[in-house]
Amino acid sequence: MSLSPVLTAIPRDIVSVNDYGPYARERLTPMAWDYLVSGAGDEGTLSENMSAFGRIRLKGRVLGDVRGGHTRFELFGQACAHPILLAPLAYQKLFHADGEMATALAAKVTDTVMVVSTLSTTPLEDVAGVHDALWFQLYLQSDRAVSRDLIRRAEAAGYKALVVTVDAAMGGIRSREQRAGFHLPEPLRAVNLPQQPTPLPPLAAGQSAVFDGLMAVAPTWADIDWVLSETHLPVIIKGILAPEDAVRACQAGVAGIIVSNHGGRVIDTLPASIEALPGVVAAVDGRVPVLLDGGVRRGTDVFKALALGAKAVLVGRPYVQALSAAGALGVAHALRTLREELEIVMALSGCPTVESIGREHLF
Repeated sequence: MSLSPVLTAIPRDIVSVNDYGPYARERLTPMAWDYLVSGAGDEGTLSENMSAFGRIRLKGRVLGDVRGGHTRFELFGQACAHPILLAPLAYQKLFHADGEMATALAAKVTDTVMVVSTLSTTPLEDVAGVHDALWFQLYLQSDRAVSRDLIRRAEAAGYKALVVTVDAAMGGIRSREQRAGFHLPEPLRAVNLPQQPTPLPPLAAGQSAVFDGLMAVAPTWADIDWVLSETHLPVIIKGILAPEDAVRACQAGVAGIIVSNHGGRVIDTLPASIEALPGVVAAVDGRVPVLLDGGVRRGTDVFKALALGAKAVLVGRPYVQALSAAGALGVAHALRTLREELEIVMALSGCPTVESIGREHLF
């Protein structure tokens, strides 16, 4: 199959991040496309992540004095130009030849944080050579020596935080991806991990492959305590939806929480991330910053998340579609578009700073 070349200029009809979808689909293999856009089960949570934002209405505050307004703020000691971060997403060379390097370059020129996946197709040290505002997403491995090595490498490379993903102890049932027969094509691989993964314990007759196999070596809260004891970096937990888990995370001593349902990719019929956000914010009660991941496609979505208590948002699929279509240029353009949309909503809602956005701006 012959694929269209990557765009070297942004077409006039790409005026929102949603417009990158058709261009990305044209440039990707069907298998790569299905991997990128698929969700768990019947993809209800995937759909709800976006549609739930539409049920939240802005109040429409007028005649505010917003002269000198800006989107700058501080997060975990880092000065940030805007509250739109790049979520961890695996295997980025599947979508563009430059993969994570292109994404990091776009994050640098737009002055934002990129979260680099454990399952990166580029060594984490190489990505760190492009941008100095990186966080490392840690998938805890069954062999703690492997996890410890990842932590040490991230620290040595200058990463500013660890993001421990806790909601994907096993892969979700992604039917669309299964039908496509997804596999990582040669020579791509998760280069940060050992070539030979740690084998699962053998199963006895009558044992469950889920409970006695995969989950027998899955992370628990004890592993979060272990990570906190192993690093000097801020530890952020990604994948919290339940207020009870948010409280437990705060008690453990994490530096921050990311409300996320893994982009609807792990369990179907979970609530949309934006629906779960207020409960987590209330439970945390200001003890740590809360961020939101899932469904953000417009500046209005960013504004609504901030109004409901999020300190910042992370975007995933939109920037990878932009990466697929136009490389680093596409990612940078997508980020700039979202930031400009946010600035317009802020200005027309009487909010000169992100800190001034609150529930009083929602209907």
